[in-house]
Amino acid sequence: MDTAITNLGYLVAAILFIACFMQLSHPRTAVRGNLMGVAAMLIAIVVTLREPAILERFAPTLPVIAGGVIVGGLIGLLFATKVQMTDIPQMVALFNGFGGGASVLVAGAVLTDTPNPSLQLTVPTVLSGLIGGVTFWGSLVAFDKLQELVLPGRPIVFRGQQILNGLLALAVLALAVMIVTNPGDTWAYWTLVAVASVLGVLLTIPIGGADMPVAIALLNSYSGLAAAATGFVLNNNVLIIAGSLVGASGIILSQIMCKAMNRSLVNVLTGAIDAGSGTGASADEVYAGKVKSTSADEIAMFLETASRVVIVPGYGLAVSQAQHAVRDFADLLESRGTTVEFAIHPVAGRMPGHMNVLLAEAEVAYDKLKEMDEINSSFEQTDVAIVIGANDVVNPLARTDPSSPIAGMPILNVDKARTVVVVKRSLSPGFAGIPNPLFAADNTLMYFADAKKAVTDLLIAVKEL
Repeated sequence: MDTAITNLGYLVAAILFIACFMQLSHPRTAVRGNLMGVAAMLIAIVVTLREPAILERFAPTLPVIAGGVIVGGLIGLLFATKVQMTDIPQMVALFNGFGGGASVLVAGAVLTDTPNPSLQLTVPTVLSGLIGGVTFWGSLVAFDKLQELVLPGRPIVFRGQQILNGLLALAVLALAVMIVTNPGDTWAYWTLVAVASVLGVLLTIPIGGADMPVAIALLNSYSGLAAAATGFVLNNNVLIIAGSLVGASGIILSQIMCKAMNRSLVNVLTGAIDAGSGTGASADEVYAGKVKSTSADEIAMFLETASRVVIVPGYGLAVSQAQHAVRDFADLLESRGTTVEFAIHPVAGRMPGHMNVLLAEAEVAYDKLKEMDEINSSFEQTDVAIVIGANDVVNPLARTDPSSPIAGMPILNVDKARTVVVVKRSLSPGFAGIPNPLFAADNTLMYFADAKKAVTDLLIAVKEL
């Protein structure tokens, strides 16, 4: 009877996990999807803890387990309420790492505590240690590069890097064979974890600039695969299902991001993303004497006769928390008969869906959010394109300079609009670290200001007209 209840609970949790991912595919249903995922995890935990074998074995430590749940919940609540939207990519990277680290520790504990581990146990244990080690340290590197605490955001490469990665992979393979053939030597497992950790660092440091969203999606997949492997270690069906869902969705998302960035998934997997030679023109050569500064009043004059306006949000909008001001600005333009749409690049910001989440938070209508493939062909019929805090995703060098770090990356064709207004604090480069010829184009006006202040000033100027 207890086994039947456990399996039924796991089945309900699995269905909720699948429904969760289906709901997360659209901003309109994402909140509901999150609640489904929380409910699924709660059911899985309760059902697992009520098993007689679990209760008998871990009864003395149940207060410790309960304490861990409470402390973890409080930390999660703190993150949810205190972390700014601009720091969400860093938080996601950390959470990926925590998942990988937990898989490593759980699998290692089971291996150590099992007198005569079978092949069915040792193989997934090896996978947990390998993938979990890579995930934990790779995620910490991604977090640090995004936060720029120690490591720079740019790619870090050195001579022989790929050869060293290959040698480490061979060492991991040798240790894996040793663990499977002689599972009593638990030192081999922790050595494998250490080598995998170094490999995780080396696979992540070459990734930088605009490629970081791809790395985050891939590390998210790794954390899921590590959890699925640990599910086999524990013989826990719901953990296998949940981990597999995360792993599969992460790989699919990585592939979508690679397509959006014109990158090879194989290169991402091996840490061999081509950062470009960086031999293009300098900022002085690109901008000298060509940049035209403007004001809110001048922009308002262009908007007065505009029948179609496209707003392109970017990381700068997130930094200044300007999403609510942008919504009010768009509503004002529409009240005057102007058609307003938002052009969303798949990797705008620092993680997939960053702009969608921001604008959804401001209650911008979902039908106004247009994906790149949908809106690019209409920029030539756009009177005014307003770029707010975006840089790399509108940089024409992606089309013209094969040596650029963003070479071949599909971009939003804002340069084809009749008038382009770029709202930016300065001419500083984007995450890819290169100048943007759009800022010096004949049809571009630069409005140098904080995004929120700029949009608020535009709102006032348009009202006065």
